[in-house]
Amino acid sequence: MKKLSVLLFASVLLTACQESMEERCAREAREYTQQKCPAFINKVTRIDSLTFDVATHTISYCYSFIGAADVPGSVKEEEARLLLLNEVKNSTNLKAYRDEGYNIRYVYHSESRPGEVMYDVTFTKKDY
Repeated sequence: MKKLSVLLFASVLLTACQESMEERCAREAREYTQQKCPAFINKVTRIDSLTFDVATHTISYCYSFIGAADVPGSVKEEEARLLLLNEVKNSTNLKAYRDEGYNIRYVYHSESRPGEVMYDVTFTKKDY
């Protein structure tokens, strides 16, 4: 009986320690934002945060355009979409999210005009 109790307790403990894919994504996004954001990608682009929305299964990369890129009309939408889609399809960092069929969103804000979204695109499983 004692062995059965220990075995049962151990199995419950091991099961409780596993996190779901949604929990993992939310945790990793939160940790990335806390540890690495904001960070400059290049002279005109800064990553501000990484978030995960459990309800919609969407991982969102939030950026700001700075300086020369922070001009209305500076984003060539079709070209930007193709470049970002290529990143989604080929990035090994996104493989786990692609395998789960999660949405991947990129949002670019203006640094000089807070709240203004300069470009916003979401890729779904059918896109990649």
